[in-house]
Amino acid sequence: MRIKSLLIANRGEIACRIARTARSLGIVPIGVHSDADAEALHVREVGRSLRIGGGPAVESYLRIDAVIAAARQAGADAIHPGYGFLAENPDFARAVEAAGMIFVGPTAETLQRFGDKASAKKAATAAGVPVIPGGHGVMSDPDQIARAVREVGLPALLKAVGGGGGRGQRLIDNEATLKADIESAQREAKSAFGSEGLLLERFLPAARHVEIQIAGDGTGHVVHLFERDCTLQRRHQKVIEEAPAWGLPRPLLDHIAQDAVRLAEALNYRGLGTVEFLVLGEEYFFLEVNPRIQVEHPVTEAVTGLDLVALQLRIAEGAGLGLTQDQITCTGHAVEARLYAEDPRMQFSPSTGRITAISLPDGLRIDSGVEAGDSVSPFYDPMIAKLIVHHSDRDAALARLAQALDHVVVDGVETNRTFLAALTRDADFARMQVHTRWIDSCIDALTAAPQRSDGRLWQAVAAVLFVTRGRADSDANPWRNRDRFTGWRLGLGGALEEAGQRVILAHPGTSGKELRVSPVGNDNLFVVYSDDSMPLALNATELRSGRLQITHEDETITIEARVRGNSIEIDTPGGRLLYQASTSLAFAEVDSTADRILVSPLTGTIVKVLIDEGASVAAGEVVAILESMKLEISIKAMVSGVAKNISISRGAMVDRGQPIVEITPLESESS
Repeated sequence: MRIKSLLIANRGEIACRIARTARSLGIVPIGVHSDADAEALHVREVGRSLRIGGGPAVESYLRIDAVIAAARQAGADAIHPGYGFLAENPDFARAVEAAGMIFVGPTAETLQRFGDKASAKKAATAAGVPVIPGGHGVMSDPDQIARAVREVGLPALLKAVGGGGGRGQRLIDNEATLKADIESAQREAKSAFGSEGLLLERFLPAARHVEIQIAGDGTGHVVHLFERDCTLQRRHQKVIEEAPAWGLPRPLLDHIAQDAVRLAEALNYRGLGTVEFLVLGEEYFFLEVNPRIQVEHPVTEAVTGLDLVALQLRIAEGAGLGLTQDQITCTGHAVEARLYAEDPRMQFSPSTGRITAISLPDGLRIDSGVEAGDSVSPFYDPMIAKLIVHHSDRDAALARLAQALDHVVVDGVETNRTFLAALTRDADFARMQVHTRWIDSCIDALTAAPQRSDGRLWQAVAAVLFVTRGRADSDANPWRNRDRFTGWRLGLGGALEEAGQRVILAHPGTSGKELRVSPVGNDNLFVVYSDDSMPLALNATELRSGRLQITHEDETITIEARVRGNSIEIDTPGGRLLYQASTSLAFAEVDSTADRILVSPLTGTIVKVLIDEGASVAAGEVVAILESMKLEISIKAMVSGVAKNISISRGAMVDRGQPIVEITPLESESS
């Protein structure tokens, strides 16, 4: 059946990406959106979109009835689920076909088999594909799970039986936290997949993650589109992906691909799919099958020259694969980085808010689901964009990706840009001396603020920017009104080190450093003093809004810079720097009791409250657990005391900065 109109049951970058291919094939794309996404980019780019419910996914993108009703209303011939949400739900596939439409994906039976990880392992074993040692089947009783973990030994991995995309996994490596880890794993499994059932596997700490892209026509004809390496992961979430898998023997990779094809052939696999493996030396073990298109599919498209969405649609129409294995080639090397709205220096907490400005580099493929003015919602995955580079060899691809990341600018939310740039330049990653837990083992170094020999210069620039652009009214700008400074002027004398505007300057998460900024004469010349070094004299000329020319001694540098409240961002030749600033007076005015009002660090849902009204609380104790953008975050007391005025409960939605509990002093402290 020829598809003429296609409803895309998804959002963000994947909805935009599917719509582009649909149009290129003469297929009319139709979108859906929640209340939170009413003004989202995918709504604008798809062209026509139907509302399917409220902001939370359970009220919209996970509602089978709402999606089917929208498709009927639009007169769609087929539904493409993208990835996530309903993509692997067999009930959804059945509902689509029962409504007389084409489901762009595997059969409901295949989704059922691979959606259950226990069933998937059985299928792999039956096909002669090696699986990770574990056992005990699906378990829901916490005591049984604890006993099984002790039998397998630590470290061990608990996986939600219905999990996928890195969610629903919990590494157990400490007997002392075993009970809490099991509870957390079951809670996440229940929340994300509707079942507390868990599987147990031996954890392979030094393995690489290699996955094979397959495509089948549903009649036993299956091909592979080579492999992807997804070893760089954090919390089981992929960070950087590449194709092919550099540094592994081609005969080994061919053998893995053949096993993936054999497994798919045994089940008459239809559509796209990814068979995932862990590789340890010359051994490899089946992990799971993701029966859908993957986030990282662009790297496969880059090295094969194929449009995987077009291939999906061709198969769904019953036209077969249209190619044989010997017609599929792998050329060059491709790397993809996932740019997220999250703060690496705050344990990668999601960053919600409105994107006030965004600039992404030219000369590479970028799949994005946001533009300037769009909001990052707490309801969904916080991906901003995927940056994909294809080059003749791996070294060149990594170098180009690093350069591209240096030129990414996103204002309004924090991003993992500098973290990604650090990864692309890391020597161990360049040699592929990494494993799936490698990022966790060196996270402090990867998230550290850039160390540069010219750090004093950039601190001075940031201080000048703060006192010249940090006021909302134009009269505060010294380029327009120099008289507000009470510091030193040429010819007035006085103690230079005491002159000028005092500024507290710090990288996020670090202690502040005080600097003093004094303008000199009526030029754009400033002298910046600090307690531990010689003063710096620099000339700061504004070329246009946000673009400045900085001259220090005999060197002139042009930079992009932004001031948002107390945040100063500077794009230097060596990368982007972020500072937090405030006047000394503002710091002095901070109430010393502020730490006693505990606020929510993010917008999200409270999944557990661990204290009672009137209970004693120790400094550092977890008082509540918040879920935001797939992430569980422990909210800890900053000081010891007694819990008062608890304003939250399990299931409550909270906003970022919302007070949730007051920690009053103990009687002994009060006295």
